Amino acid sequence: MSDDPTVIRSLAVHVDDAVTALEANARRDAGAVLRVTPPFAARMRARVHREGGEGTYGNPAPLHLPPERLVDAPPFPDPDDTEDDLRADPEASYSPGRHRERHAAAVERWREAARDGRRERATVETPAGDHEVELRWLG
Repeated sequence: MSDDPTVIRSLAVHVDDAVTALEANARRDAGAVLRVTPPFAARMRARVHREGGEGTYGNPAPLHLPPERLVDAPPFPDPDDTEDDLRADPEASYSPGRHRERHAAAVERWREAARDGRRERATVETPAGDHEVELRWLG
């Protein structure tokens, strides 16, 4: 174990944590990150966390990775766009219930695309500079 985050070679990340963080930030700019807490080792776990939500840490501080560094995902579906698509569909008539269903389906397609967009490597910002690590996906 070390205070030096550059000893990290791989990060284990649950795919649902990464997708949840992306979605929280897309929906409401929640400040969700994947956090790695010291002491550091060659293999570490990154867990979903709200940036700024931790208590007092000494030195070294935890590392925070924006979920966008871990997953390539399309833009999050906008409810207004979903409504426009529904209204433009000659096969369907608009209703609030159909709008909710269509938007829920668009969000589920986005989640699947985000799960499929997992990267193999990511860059972590450390006090010593950028450091590249391998990503090991769970779930």
